[in-house]
Amino acid sequence: MITPMDLGGDENIARRVLIRARSIAPCLDSIENGSERWKDAVALLKGVIAELPAPGSRRTRSMGRNGTTMSFEIASAFTNDDVASLRALCTQPDGKLPGLPVGSFPQPGIVDRMWPEGPYT
Repeated sequence: MITPMDLGGDENIARRVLIRARSIAPCLDSIENGSERWKDAVALLKGVIAELPAPGSRRTRSMGRNGTTMSFEIASAFTNDDVASLRALCTQPDGKLPGLPVGSFPQPGIVDRMWPEGPYT
């Protein structure tokens, strides 16, 4: 399990980043300490923390001047690449994400004969 101490820096910011990361990749708590995936996750989260603005300006939600705007918050610290990378850590060897539906659709029956499936237009 990744802890705020593993990420270093300000403990409160590390906790907030971890909370957000767990909402993106719920498997983070199940990654074995010291494993390669654990090291990858820690490196990624340290990178997210490094990109956060300084503590005084992190309270700023948006600033604008002459058509240029900036906003800061924990959620925006995660780039699309960070989100995809975190989710990739949760894939299983078959490439599927855990927690997705498992099973199949029911066998064709009366309704299928009355309203056959076809290509949608």
